[in-house]
Parts: sequence; C-alpha cells; structure tokens
Amino acid sequence: MIRVAFQTLRARWVSFLGTLVALVLGVAQVAAMGVLLMTMFNLPDRPAERFAQALAVVQPSDPTWNSARHDLGIRSLSEARGVSPELRQKVAATGETVVDRAFYAQLEGGPKDQVGHPWPVARFGGYALKDGRQPSSDKEIVVASDQARTGDRVTVLTAAGVARYTVSGTVSPVAWEDAVFFTDAEAARLSPRIEALVALGPTDKVREAVGKDAEVLTKQDRHKADASEERDRETLDNTITLVPVMAGVAGTTAIFVVASTFAFAVIQRRREIALLRAVGATPRQVRKMVRSEALLVGVLASAVGTALGLLGARLLADMLIEMGISPPWFEVEPSLHWTVLAPLAGAFLLGLLVALGGAVAAARRAGNIPPVEALREAAVDDTGMTPSRRLLGAAGLICGVGWTAWIAVGDPGNVLSPNTYVVSLMIPVLAAAVLAPLAVGPLTKLLMWPFNRFSGPTAMLVRESALTSRRRVAATAAPILLTVGLTFSLIAATDSLSAARDNGLHNQVRSEYALAPDGTPGISPQVTDRVSHINGVQIAAPLLTTIYTPDEGRLEENDGLVVDPAALKRTMELQVVDGSLDDLDDNSTIVADLWGMHVGSTLQVLMADGQKVNLRIAATYKALPGEDVAYLPQRFSKTAAYARDGLARRAYISLEPGTDRAATIAAIREAVDGTGASFMTRDQLVASESVYARHLTEVRQRSTALIIVLFCFIAILNTLLMATADRRRDLAVLRMAGATPKQVVRFFVAESLLVAAIGLALALVATAVNLSGLWAAQLQLFGMTPIVVPYAVVIGVTVMSTLLAVVGTVLPVGAALRARTVRLVGTRE
Repeated sequence: MIRVAFQTLRARWVSFLGTLVALVLGVAQVAAMGVLLMTMFNLPDRPAERFAQALAVVQPSDPTWNSARHDLGIRSLSEARGVSPELRQKVAATGETVVDRAFYAQLEGGPKDQVGHPWPVARFGGYALKDGRQPSSDKEIVVASDQARTGDRVTVLTAAGVARYTVSGTVSPVAWEDAVFFTDAEAARLSPRIEALVALGPTDKVREAVGKDAEVLTKQDRHKADASEERDRETLDNTITLVPVMAGVAGTTAIFVVASTFAFAVIQRRREIALLRAVGATPRQVRKMVRSEALLVGVLASAVGTALGLLGARLLADMLIEMGISPPWFEVEPSLHWTVLAPLAGAFLLGLLVALGGAVAAARRAGNIPPVEALREAAVDDTGMTPSRRLLGAAGLICGVGWTAWIAVGDPGNVLSPNTYVVSLMIPVLAAAVLAPLAVGPLTKLLMWPFNRFSGPTAMLVRESALTSRRRVAATAAPILLTVGLTFSLIAATDSLSAARDNGLHNQVRSEYALAPDGTPGISPQVTDRVSHINGVQIAAPLLTTIYTPDEGRLEENDGLVVDPAALKRTMELQVVDGSLDDLDDNSTIVADLWGMHVGSTLQVLMADGQKVNLRIAATYKALPGEDVAYLPQRFSKTAAYARDGLARRAYISLEPGTDRAATIAAIREAVDGTGASFMTRDQLVASESVYARHLTEVRQRSTALIIVLFCFIAILNTLLMATADRRRDLAVLRMAGATPKQVVRFFVAESLLVAAIGLALALVATAVNLSGLWAAQLQLFGMTPIVVPYAVVIGVTVMSTLLAVVGTVLPVGAALRARTVRLVGTRE
C-alpha cells in the first residue's frame, strides 16, 4: 500500500498540496509558539551593571519572598524598609562601606525613568568624570554628557519637589540607566531609604556580619541590585502573560484547521475509496493506504514546518520587542539546547498525529462499509455528521453555553482574567465549526430564499449544489467561520471591557478637573501642595504605597492610597457598601468589600517603613478584582516613598462654589508649569488613563487576532482551491449542458459567496453567545454598559475572507476552462 500511496500522491497532487500547505503552516505556528515559550526557561545571564566594579553588595531581602508571585513593583517588607541603621553598623564594622540610594530624579524634559544616586557610588558602575568635577555642595549635580553641559543651571524634579541645580560635571552615558548624581547629604535628604551598601571589606567577614538580615551579592548575583532587573521582570512577565494566550488560541485554531483540511481531502476521495472496496480492497488495506499517504505528507510537512517555526519564533520575538512587550535582549537563537529541540520535536510529532488523525478518522467510515454500499455512499452526500462528530459538537455546544452562563451568573469576574477568558471565547466558535454540516441545509434554504424568484438557473443550481454537498460546504465555510468568529469575539470583548472600565472610572471621579503626569512617572506632593494653596481649589492626590498584613503566619501585601479624608470625599465617588467616608481619621482606613472585613473591626498593618499599626475599618466599598486598595490617612504620606517612588499617579481637583473659574484655572496652570504635571478635565483624564491601562490588553488580544486572521486567510484560500480544483467533473457537466464560460464562472462565484455567507452566519451566532455572556458579566461588574462592536475590523475581515473565497474559486475554474471539455469529463485531476 505504500506504493499505492505514492501513486495517489502523484495523481492527486492538487488536493495533497493543499493539505501539505495547511500542515506546514500549522506546524510552523505551533513550533514558533513552543520555541518562544521554552526560551523563557533558558534566558541568558544578565551582566552586573551598576555594581559591576563592586566586590560585594549588601541588599535587604526576604528569603521566603518570590517576586514572580507578586505584582510588579511590589517589594518585600525587607526590601521596602531598606538597609536599617543596625545593619549599616554591622557592615561598617567589617571595613569601608559606600551607601547607595535610588530615587526618582528627573531633569526637566529628561527621560521618564531617570534615577538619582549619591555620587560616591558612581565609580562602581564604571562612571568617570568626562569633564568638570564631582558635586561639592547640595545644589550641585553630575549628569550624563548627553543631558547637560558643565556649568548649566538645570531644573530637577524629585518626589520632594522641584529645585534648581548647577551641573558641576558630566560623565559618559551608559546603556542601562540615566542617572543624576547628588552629594551624599542631598541624596539622603531626598531619599531617607538606603537601597544597598557596597561593602569593601573581606567578603567572608561581610557575610558573617550580615547573617540572615540581608543578602550579600557577588559576581553574577550583583545584577539583582540593578534597576534593569525589575524592568526585565516586567517585560518578561508581559511576555509570559501574552505568549501562552497567543499559543493556546492560535495553536488550537491551527490544529483544528489542519485536521479539518486532512479530513476534507479524504472526503473528496470517497469515490476512489468506494471503487477500491468494490474491486476487493479490505477495510484494513484502505486504512493502511490512507495512513501511508498521511504519513508521507505528515513527515514532509512537519519537517518543513519545524524549520519555518524556528524562523517564525525569531520574527515573533522581534515583533514583541518592537511592541515594547519583551526586553530588547530577548532573542531566539538556533541551538541544540533542549529548550529549542523539545518544542521543535513536539511540533513535528503533533503534525504527524494531526495528519494521521485527520485522515484516518475520515477514512474509517468509508473503509468499513460493504463494497456495494460504498459506491452509493460515494454518489450521495449526507450531512457528514458521524456519531463521534455529533458527540464532540454537542459537548462543545454544552460547554460553550454552560461556560457563558457561568460567567454571566456565577463568576462575572472571569472576564477580567485575559488568560482564562480569551481561551473560553474559542469554545462556541469551535463548536459551531464542528456542527456546521447540520446547519448547512437550513442556512442554505434561508440565504437562498430571496433568490427563488429569479428566472435564471444560477440560483437554483447553487442552492441544490450546496444541499447535496453539505460536507464540502461545511468544510469550506469552516475557515471563514473561524476567522470572523474569533476576530469578532476577541476584539469586541477587548473594546467592550475597555469601554466599561472607562465608564467606571468616569463615574468614580466626582471632580471636574485633574492633574496627570506629563512625561514623568508621577506628580510630586510639593506640586499638589502648591495647588492646594490656590483660593477656591480642593485637591486630592493619593500616594500609592504598599501595606503588609499578617495572614496565617505570612505577610500578604496590598496596595494602599494615602489621601486626605476630606479631599477624598469631595473628589471621589466610592460606592460605599457599609460605614461612611466621614469616619476616616488618622487611626482608621477604608477597604474594599472583597477583603471580607467588617466596619468597626481592626486591621493589623505593617507599613513599608516597618511601622506596626492597628487601623479601624471605617467603611467598605465595592471594587473590582485587581482594583481593591486600602485608603489610608494622611499621616502615612512619609512612608509612601519606602514602598514606591513617593509620587501621585493623578490628582483630582474641584473648585468651590463662587470661584472665578477662569482665573483659578489660569493660576493652576501657572502653578504646575514645568513641574511634570498637566492640568486637564475629567474626560481628558479618563481618556489618558484608558490608553495607559488598556495597552497591554489590546496588544495581547489584537496580536492573537492578527495571527489567527493571517493563518485563517491562508486556510480559506487553500481550502477553496482544493474544493474547486476537485470539481472539474461538475464544471465539465455544466459545459456539456451548454453553459458558457461566463455562466460557469458566475455559478462558482455565487456558490463561493454562499459558502462565505454560511460561514459568516455561523460566526455571528457563535459571537452572539460569547457577547451575551460578556454583556451579563459587565452588567454585574460595571452596571449598564454597552457592547462595543468593532464594525470596521469585522467588516474588513469579512470582506477580505469573502474575496479570498472568490479568488480560491475563480483561479482553478479559470485554469480548468482552458482545458478541453471532453478531457474534463474523463479525468479527476
């Protein structure tokens, strides 16, 4: 049967070329995603930067703290406190030490991530004066030569305020940071927290002195003290969040399309299989022949696909870097390492399994029926719904509807988890694709009903052709269904959730105006204090911090916002569940209802600077998962910089009744000019916040949708080319019956448009199931919010899918029309 398989491949090269292309692309996609995922386990060692020339660095750490399990920017309590006076004395007893502090310090108009350090620590990062001298007074600084020149008077923005400094010298720029160096005393004033100590004494004595109070970093471990360690973790976390979602959705789509293509290729050969059965071939021989064909195609396509997958992984990594998702040094390199070989081997084996599974499953029924029945089976099409396919489709339908109902009623918060929700959107779409043969008949009658009164034969022929070839129509409509359904569901869900969040933020902010960072990471408390002294202005500028709460022997961290209680009530519209905002004082807090605490109970809290306090719960408010914070009294403002940078992410401004609006607004603009803050309306704030908040989510969903669309576009063209090329006999019969070439082309184009319409109709049904659950979930989470339909994207994808379907039909028809009619009747290829 191997010889027969070779001969079949040569004779039916058009059909097998289609399956080959589908499998190559499917394996390449799976291999690329796999290599990209596994590369995360073989990241290169990052060199030490800021302390490259230090012998040892002492940095507070918590050995039980796993940063991967915590939100980005969250420090352990030990790291937040920094180096304690006691630890500093212990290290100093072993020899000379140099104090390092790291804090927000940005030249006006300078890079957003600029950082301040004391000058004595500069030498350990390879900094050397290019010109000028080191700072000798608290009003002098040293900066990189590309930021300013020696002797310049510059404005520096810090959490302590805005001040003017003289550039006493410059250093050559480095790639890993943009630093501003101050005197030791000025750095201590701007940042009381000590980041780390450079220990110049014997390392063994330093380790003995430190004990378990901190970590002594040497050699490669010194990179842990670099700021780029945190930035790298952020971008890698973004990559880890994005790639599995892309791999899950795109990989499942690829496997489904490839399996469907192989099954369709076997369905096209029912007559041949029937003839083989009629001349004495046993079911086992038929299945062996099909397996041999699939094995030959699978080996070739999987080999090519894995090679393309490695190239695709590199291209995908470059794309993620360009989008700012992955760090610039994230690369995929060909190697013999297991992280490269394992996903390539897995993709190769998966390609073989899909090829064999798709071919064998479709051939089993044709191979197991009696010879006489085989001929009748080949001549008359049915729904193509085998018991196993009915079972799979029913299971998918039940799971899709059940999951949608669960999201709508049981756990609406699932829609806020991209990794879970995006994958769940696939279930109704794939279920619709599996059950498509059952829907072909009713949809064909419905869609062709308006054309029943046409006098020409084209409409009747198209209708009857579809009704008698439901397997073929379902197989060719499936890629269109997947393309439109998944794209519509993904992008509509993304846009709808973003709009709902924007609406929620708009309703939460009571103030008319706001301040937002302008080219800076935040707003200095000094700036908001300056604005608060303007007559008629009420301002609230919450400072982000971290609080630590004991929980069963370990510490749990939560976000906190330090805010003036009176200003909070005037500017924010919190949905209070219990208690009152009026009860917030210096010894109380307001927490989200998700925390499960009751008004009047006591919350034990460790602040970032190590303070232990007991706070009374003054009120609870309704919050979404991920947006639950504790509002803290103003007395904790000094501790905010220990946990974060001490800057407000936004400030809310209200004007008192009777205030001269124009004059007050002008005064506010003047007060914030040159401070890195921008005055805007509430609507402008919501718009800017939404752009920032939705960036990663939109990149994730739209990147996934783009990969799906590109793959499915190729699948549409590929499947239609296979289907139309196999219908030369139908084309010949039309020509022999007197149809002109123009009429033949018109018939096939009309049929391809019907196929596209069926795929679109099924996609809309599947999308409706997805969006109904989303709407119900949003209703519970955000109140009455609309479903945002991306009309332009959906229409564009639909039009492109339809055009590809038409092209995939016209090309083989045009080629066949150039052949002689008699030959068309007598040949299959």
